[in-house]
Amino acid sequence: MKRTFFYSGLVIICLLVACAGCTGTGTTSGTGASKTTTTPGAATGGTIVTSTTDVMPDNIAVTVDVGEKDYLGVIPVTFQGGLGQVNVKRIDVKLTRTDGTTQTGTLGTKKGDTFELDGTRGSGTLSGQPDRVEVWVITNAGQTYKVVDKIVPYRTRG
Repeated sequence: MKRTFFYSGLVIICLLVACAGCTGTGTTSGTGASKTTTTPGAATGGTIVTSTTDVMPDNIAVTVDVGEKDYLGVIPVTFQGGLGQVNVKRIDVKLTRTDGTTQTGTLGTKKGDTFELDGTRGSGTLSGQPDRVEVWVITNAGQTYKVVDKIVPYRTRG
């Protein structure tokens, strides 16, 4: 009888841990320059392909999060800081849409700074196309690390 309660409690705790997630609101304090251009051939045939990212050394590592695309197609990119935060000179962000157009910008270097990218969005009942987000961290020593390269799909109803 005691075993049944123990195992039931253990299963419930595991389910709670599995379902737990971070929720919060971001602040937009990193204002960077943004420009949109068309790059012929950047996305051929409506597909976007990612490439490998660099691993920063532990003593200068920082974290940059790319959020989920909202219903308006906005993709938040947030600087989360890290051990090497004082070594960061600049953070460059690039969005590549499926149609080949790009948007570039600079993310702030203070923890919590956010830059919003204007991704593609759906129209009516059609879902939007996925976008590619790339993030480079440039250190004070002049080293450049590509820390994020991911496909961000259009948000779906859950």
